[in-house]
Amino acid sequence: MLSRPLDFMAYALSLAELALGYTSPNPAVGAVIERDGLVVGLGHTQQPGLEHAEIMALNQAGEMARGATLYVTLEPCCHHGRTPPCTESIISAGISEVNIAVADPNPLVSGKGIECLKAAGIKTIIGEYDQKAREINEGYFKYIKTGIPFVIAKFAMSLDGKIATRTGDSKWITSEEARNYAHGQRHSVDAIMVGAGTIITDDPRLTARGYSGRGGRARLQPLRVIVDGKGRVPDTARVFSEPGKTLVAVVDGLVNVEKLKTEREGAEYIVIRSDNGLIDIAELLKTLGQRQITTVMIEGGSRLLGYVFDHHLVDKVLAFVAPIIIGGEDARTAVSGRGVEKVKDALQLKDIKIEKFDNEFLISGYT
Repeated sequence: MLSRPLDFMAYALSLAELALGYTSPNPAVGAVIERDGLVVGLGHTQQPGLEHAEIMALNQAGEMARGATLYVTLEPCCHHGRTPPCTESIISAGISEVNIAVADPNPLVSGKGIECLKAAGIKTIIGEYDQKAREINEGYFKYIKTGIPFVIAKFAMSLDGKIATRTGDSKWITSEEARNYAHGQRHSVDAIMVGAGTIITDDPRLTARGYSGRGGRARLQPLRVIVDGKGRVPDTARVFSEPGKTLVAVVDGLVNVEKLKTEREGAEYIVIRSDNGLIDIAELLKTLGQRQITTVMIEGGSRLLGYVFDHHLVDKVLAFVAPIIIGGEDARTAVSGRGVEKVKDALQLKDIKIEKFDNEFLISGYT
């Protein structure tokens, strides 16, 4: 038995985290139904078109839901989509009180679900663990407001800021523990983006290994997006034969797309307008948003990372720092691009967190 009311919401938040990676473009939501201090129903969002968290919890609770309290991490929906409104089921089940961590920014819901519950005479409380609830669904919150994916810049570097030696060797800067964590992060996003240079130099798989499914549920691999303006990536690259989908973005007018389609089986191609001879990443992100991609993790290389930082396209940074010194004037740095002219103009991260993995640290924050 959980002893304090807020504990039930914390439990619901942990269920929402379990749903990450399975629900996009829907948010990941957790729900707990409590009656007389006991949990009588649990739920978290299923894949699109299947049960929402509240419905899963109500089905578990059955008649025990009548007069009980529902803790849910996001405002219940009140409109018909792929599934009926959750508010109707909550009211019909006889729930007497609903605790909501945060309101849903979706215009179809935003405040309307809360109003519907209150109109039915259900005591409704909002704001418990709201910051944590927003963090779990940070990608959804941005996407639903802007139509543009939430962008995470992720890189691993030495203490002196290098991602590879002067010869291009980069295996391995971080420990296996840190790399496993990174695969977990891949699992939670809709797409992984890299530049052509990363594919040519490292030939990565760009898969979320070890996260094929949880609790018996299948999880598709995140979409692999290759920024290959001039069509330089060889057809032998491993990304073209790995499970999941690969999308290659090329510059309009610079590449014979039909020829590439013949050479590289297993990939889709999109033509993006040029930005001084480079792919316009803002336009690419807009195109991904139109495909209901809500979160994108950019993993390199340094030129692509430099571009997105120069153009203020990054929302969050995940920087692994290993206690090693690589040195070398010609060794690759984590972020290139144009950069700033004065230190006072440097990008300052907010809401910084520091975690330790084996011998290295993960520094994360928001732009």
